[in-house]
Parts: sequence; C-alpha cells; structure tokens
Amino acid sequence: MLRVGLTGGIASGKSVVARRLTELGAGVVDHDVLARDVVAPGTAGLDAVVAEFGDEVLAPDGTLDRAALARVVFADPTARARLNGVVHPLVRAAAADAERSRREAGADVVVHDVPLLVETGQAGHVDVVVVVDAPPEQRVRRLVETRGMTEEEAWARLAAQADDEQRIEAADVVLDGSGSVEGLREQVDALWARWHAGAVPTDGAGA
Repeated sequence: MLRVGLTGGIASGKSVVARRLTELGAGVVDHDVLARDVVAPGTAGLDAVVAEFGDEVLAPDGTLDRAALARVVFADPTARARLNGVVHPLVRAAAADAERSRREAGADVVVHDVPLLVETGQAGHVDVVVVVDAPPEQRVRRLVETRGMTEEEAWARLAAQADDEQRIEAADVVLDGSGSVEGLREQVDALWARWHAGAVPTDGAGA
C-alpha cells in the first residue's frame, strides 16, 4: 500500500486533487473533516477547546463557533499553537482509524489530505508528499471571490500556513494549481498512472 500526504496552501487547488484521487479509487482521509468531528458537540475535544479559549468560542446551539475561534487563532500564533496542541493529537488518532478502514476496504493508495502537513511535522510519516502549488496572489483572489473573505482576512490565512518554499522543499511531487480545474485533474491522472506503473517518485522531482 502507498501512503500519500497531500497538502497545499489554502485555495491552491488541493480539494480538486483530493476529489479526483477519490474518483480514481484512492482511499482519501480528509483531516479537515476529522478536525470537525473531534470537536463536535458532546466530544472531549470540544470540551478541551472551550476550556482553553472560553465560552465565547461556543455558538448558541452548543456547537463550536468557528468564526469566533478563527478570529482568535489567526491573529495570534501562540493561540494557534495552543489550539493545535488540543486538536492535532485527536485528529491523528482519528486518521489512524480512518486509514485502517480504507485499507480493510481494499484501497492500495491511501491519501492523507492534510492542510498543515508540513507545519505539523507529518511529512516524514508518509511514503510520498504531494504539494499543490499556486501563486499567493491568485489564492487570495480565489478566497475573496469564492469564500467572501476580505483581502486582509485572506492574507492572514495564508500567513498562518507554511510558506510556499517550505512546502516545496518537503514535496516529492508538485502539482500546478494555477491553471484550470481540468488541467489539474489531468496532472492527477498522470500521477496516478505512474504510481500504478510502480514509478513512485521519492527524490523531490516534480510532476
């Protein structure tokens, strides 16, 4: 089985890659989904986040107010580190369970879709690191146009992640997310074909 770490800056095209890999038959483990699951109402994770940041990060219905939490952690690296210290161990445990289930279902490629793969030191725990890359200005424009952020908010999100050079340095494969969706999907198809031909790049060569 091939274990793949998929990452990329916010709005780089990583979701397009993850969807195409799922369509091709990979067992994709979405760490963003797991991060929501581990702080769902009634979980120890949510209790821990509230204990760390206070009731102001709770919505009236008892769910996590992600917007309120984001305003705290994206403006304060120390607060972000505290949040990561609570959530990341829970997500890693959930990811291990999810990988096991994908393997039992017969997947020969399991992809861990991890936005903060490099930042959290997980790049060395997979066989291949795939990075989706696009220019920062283009990603900010996508965030403003598709997610309703202000430019200031968008740049803050980018600043909260590893810089592009860090991600590229950790990459075995780099996919170009600056073009069309179809073009990016074609890059994924070519990579999938190479994997199943046994040509798994591990020397930092790009796609």
